[in-house]
Amino acid sequence: MNIRSYLPILDWLPKYRTKVLKNDLAAGLTVGVMLIPQGMAYAMIAGLPPIHGLYAATLPLFIYAIFGTSRQLAVGPAAMVSLLTATGIGALAEGGTETYLLLAFSLALLVGLIQLSLGLFRLGFLVNFLSQPVISGFTSAAALIIGFSQLKHLLGLDIPRSRYIHEIIGHAIAQFGEINWVTFAIGIGGIIILKVVKRINKAIPRQLVVVVAGILVVWGLGLMGEGVRIVGEIPRGLPVFTAPSFDANQWEALLPIALTIALVSFMESIAVAKTIQAKHKDYKVVPNQELIALGLANIGGSLVQSFPVTGGLSRSAVNDQAGAKTSLAGVFSALLIILTLLFLTPLFYYLPNAVLASIIMVAVFGLIDYKTAVRLRHTDRTDFWMLIITFIATLTLGIAAGIGVGVLLSLVMVIYRTTRPHVAILGNVPDSPFYRNVSRFPAIKERPELLIMRFDAQLYFANISFVKETIANEMSRKGEALQAIIINADSTNTVDSSAIQALEDILNDCQKQGIVLYFTGVKGPVRDAMERTQLTQKVGRQHFFMNVQEAVDYFDDKETNEQHPNRLQYTLQSNV
Repeated sequence: MNIRSYLPILDWLPKYRTKVLKNDLAAGLTVGVMLIPQGMAYAMIAGLPPIHGLYAATLPLFIYAIFGTSRQLAVGPAAMVSLLTATGIGALAEGGTETYLLLAFSLALLVGLIQLSLGLFRLGFLVNFLSQPVISGFTSAAALIIGFSQLKHLLGLDIPRSRYIHEIIGHAIAQFGEINWVTFAIGIGGIIILKVVKRINKAIPRQLVVVVAGILVVWGLGLMGEGVRIVGEIPRGLPVFTAPSFDANQWEALLPIALTIALVSFMESIAVAKTIQAKHKDYKVVPNQELIALGLANIGGSLVQSFPVTGGLSRSAVNDQAGAKTSLAGVFSALLIILTLLFLTPLFYYLPNAVLASIIMVAVFGLIDYKTAVRLRHTDRTDFWMLIITFIATLTLGIAAGIGVGVLLSLVMVIYRTTRPHVAILGNVPDSPFYRNVSRFPAIKERPELLIMRFDAQLYFANISFVKETIANEMSRKGEALQAIIINADSTNTVDSSAIQALEDILNDCQKQGIVLYFTGVKGPVRDAMERTQLTQKVGRQHFFMNVQEAVDYFDDKETNEQHPNRLQYTLQSNV
């Protein structure tokens, strides 16, 4: 076992040079400044007191720096993971209670254990079952839900917690006359500042600018007397080590949302990590090791009162732009958070909730991905409708049910597409030895006595009935003129026992009707399976060819070739 593969820090730390320290320090402090308001805002999304957002940006960052393979990925609280946390725990406990807090820490532990297990057993490929259209539809709907959930802070109203937009809007309309317009002005002002500062310079920590401005306005003008709600006293000091719950019933209830967070957060993290790594050629992002790093970060975080964390897009982009060269930048970010916890939390006493709401709304509304929907509407209607169905299901059924519908849709489409593979009927390109799909090239004509087919998939139990049915239909279409079937296996990598049996059935049907069956381009693993089951001998070794043209030539001169069966045959012993 190569210890470096599990401890990537051993790759870059021994080669660390002081000349890059300045870059890492500057990037780490920049991201740390972003993390302070972001962490508190995302904790509110998760239904937790703001302080837990700062706790989530301590130990997990140290752990990721040791085990992560990305040099620029900024780990910590994220909008998507926070809203999933709120959805999962909100159905089990009342917000603000001790039970709610304990479930949040337990969820972080469970997410970490799932990610660690997936990484150790090299199961990172499972995230491929969450297709991009499904993620886009789910993310956009979830962003709307969580964004509107902040209306109570933006308007200064007591709106009951809800998973449905129509209920939230209904309560807001019913209480229109009770809106605190000072609070609303602060929130809108925060949104405007966030947008304007971003246009001026993306490198400016605009969330911190808004936080400082909000604190100064509320403190300077004494707006607490106007009904403006503030964060108030934030606990000072480092988080106390807390054991999460190990209650089997609670773990069973948390498992579905934990699995969802584990996969979704990894998808978000690995996508960001790979995008940034493409700009750097001095290291490689290893997906399964990233699962291990994120899993350990969440496990460690669960012990310091953290909710689930992942790699964030905006922070990682800022980290890269600020010049981060190694994971030490994340360590510097964590150290700044620790200093804040030790000495600076009293400064946030007058922070208005409306400012945190403005940060949340700008962040989550930025996740609404309408561009993908527009693009898919013109390029792939199937994926477009998957996106729309997931979007509507999330809005109407809730976030947890929405992601469930999305995953189910992804699986159904995977099954559907593999059970109905693409089939091409081939014809000869005039004056050439090449054969192409006749439905795509009108100039290519079929020979009435030949049926040349290509199945672009592995042949196995789930699709072999479709293959048999397709061949039978094509044989009926050709009618009595058909004398030979040529199966081009260039696109078939494997066959299972069900496929072998089906091919033998097809062979028997052909022989009964006096039709010859040929195979071309059969790959090594497929030939091996045919050899083991004696199908090669039943078809006839002389009926296997390197390409379609050889099979056609053999058919055209079959009387001579039957007398010399090895003339065009290629060896079946190769494993190529």
